[in-house]
Amino acid sequence: MNTQLETNLIHAGEPKPGIMGAVNVPIFQSAMYEFSGESKDEFVRYIRYNNTPNHKAIEAKLAVLENGEDALVAASGMAAISTALLSVLSKGDHLLVQDRLYGGTLSLLNMQFERMGIQFGAFDSQLNDDWENNVQPNTRAILVESIGNPLMDVLDLKRLVAFAKSKQIITLIDNTFASPINFRPLEIGIDVSLHSCTKYINGHSDIVAGAIISNMELISAMRQTLINFGGTLDPHACYLLHRGMKTLAVRMRHQNESAGKLAAFLSTHPAVRIVNYPGLPSHPSFNVASKLFDGYSGMLSFELHGGETAAKAFMQHVNIPIIAPSLGGVESLVTRPALTSHSRLSAEARERLGITAGLVRVSVGLENSDDLIHDFENALGKM
Repeated sequence: MNTQLETNLIHAGEPKPGIMGAVNVPIFQSAMYEFSGESKDEFVRYIRYNNTPNHKAIEAKLAVLENGEDALVAASGMAAISTALLSVLSKGDHLLVQDRLYGGTLSLLNMQFERMGIQFGAFDSQLNDDWENNVQPNTRAILVESIGNPLMDVLDLKRLVAFAKSKQIITLIDNTFASPINFRPLEIGIDVSLHSCTKYINGHSDIVAGAIISNMELISAMRQTLINFGGTLDPHACYLLHRGMKTLAVRMRHQNESAGKLAAFLSTHPAVRIVNYPGLPSHPSFNVASKLFDGYSGMLSFELHGGETAAKAFMQHVNIPIIAPSLGGVESLVTRPALTSHSRLSAEARERLGITAGLVRVSVGLENSDDLIHDFENALGKM
């Protein structure tokens, strides 16, 4: 029977019958398991091998959610990204990325890849098909984000996939901001989907985890890379991720709706200079996002007419959101990317990318939408 995403979130990957009759998969907090003499390594159960019952259950569920053949969980989103890239790139290869990426990913490329002999370059995400102008003869992979952090831009991903396939280039996408509820990249031909499960997939701000979803061949290679580098997710964190994941659909749909309402309110407020949310018709990516996504996520960013000074004042007066980095939890969060996610970039680099000192990023939580809008309205009125 073909079941829908909401049903798969609850039931996919669950052991049948339940272990000792347990409705939930218990926590298998054991570093090693009895070995009965099998001749192949894959029969050895060991936490670092990511093959305990907790790992197997969550990986099976993740694969089904995005219609992948297999999945792999990791100790963080960055562990997932680094594992995936180091599995498809070698010394002398070139990686092409969009210019607006999560700051941690840019830090990995700038601080680690250059000394490994892996080249990388960026294309302008605001120019149509600029990847064609920046591809190199040795480009092996292209890495992008489904919704760019922190300006919420969305690329024409179908055109990107067609281009990459014509050049036999592997495509990888960080799908954290969209989540599988809004977008399933493998369905349009992207090779590898990556997630920081710390965010929406877990949704409760209490673990750090990552995930990779792809075909059997690529996941097999990435699993060995993960084992070699030791970026394994602990079984207790697997359990919490497994539990949080089951409510992803109801959480994400509320956050989609609430963020849309907040973005619409901000776009009409006289103190607001610009709102970045792909669900607004005024956003440059609206048409592309509308064709790709089932929802526009709970993430938005905005700038005030008063710049950095106004942003500081706003964050002092707002009450419901917590001033903290990260995103995707049940509580709303506000942060200034120039001080958090993109703080390691130079001021010149941030300016070039449009990440100003006054940019405020919002992760909309599960609070009442009207309460959140009223709180923002009060804060803006006090400036």
